[in-house]
Amino acid sequence: MKNIRKNKDIGIYGLAAKWYDRNTRKSRLVEMQGYANEVTSHVSADANILEVAPGPGYLSIELAKKGFNVTGVEISPDFVKIARNNAKEANVSVDFKEGNASNLPCEDNFFDFIVCSAAFKNFKEPVKVLCEMHRVLKQGGTSLIIDMNRETTNEDINNEISEMKGFDKYFVKFSFMTFLRKGAYTKEEFETLLKETPFKDYNIKKEDISLYVYLFK
Repeated sequence: MKNIRKNKDIGIYGLAAKWYDRNTRKSRLVEMQGYANEVTSHVSADANILEVAPGPGYLSIELAKKGFNVTGVEISPDFVKIARNNAKEANVSVDFKEGNASNLPCEDNFFDFIVCSAAFKNFKEPVKVLCEMHRVLKQGGTSLIIDMNRETTNEDINNEISEMKGFDKYFVKFSFMTFLRKGAYTKEEFETLLKETPFKDYNIKKEDISLYVYLFK
């Protein structure tokens, strides 16, 4: 993953995007609802929320269900199409658009909250992405990056997937223990990246196999 992102942002396209949507929607629903509740605890009603790299749009849809004004910027046109269809099926409105996280097609100082889950390790230019998040975030707003912690242990991963069953459990375990963990950042690496951005106020928490990186403007 590190070698791939040296040349380009990592996205999921075509049949792989359709497979991902078909096979992960059910297993990720509870997780996305938890993330949506976390975002809700930081914002007021009618907040403008941006999800960076929403994939099939699960989290954006959960946030829209709560009444927020949600935008999703996704590099994969296939995922944009899938996310729009998923939102339509859920009977909610989300502005899913194609774009690159390092050059967000969004206004300055517009969003009350920005969230990016399980995607930050895919970005070729992470400092540019962080700077773009700062640009489009309102003064007083918060960005939250949730991603795997590269220092997570095999025991942590086994605990994380303990309730999964069948092929999915072995596939997820393999993914976590190989390319996903290798491509992830440590807390210290996040801190190094942040030194090159306008974000000076931040808090990084370790939770299970993930890092929760809160960035305050």
